[in-house]
Amino acid sequence: MSRIRQPCTYILASRRNGTLYVGVTSDPIQRIWQHKNGFIEGFTRQHRVHRLVWFELHITMEAAITREKALKEWKRAWKLDLIERANPYWRDLYDDLN
Repeated sequence: MSRIRQPCTYILASRRNGTLYVGVTSDPIQRIWQHKNGFIEGFTRQHRVHRLVWFELHITMEAAITREKALKEWKRAWKLDLIERANPYWRDLYDDLN
């Protein structure tokens, strides 16, 4: 059985109100799994940022990249508000992707 690939913008957190990471992918299930299991070298592995706390699916990869770039320009408080409105308990949303 093959997975459906869907462009996605996402935010990972180390914990509630912790370190945040904004990313984009065309295969959210695989990419988040890679983050969770330490296969992505760099920031997320170094800072243990692997809890999916917010995501948004897009029709095109271009739309997902545009949204990622916009979110990276946002103030931290705005990102926290976005997460809190959609996921007030900072639940790991990874299973929601399956």
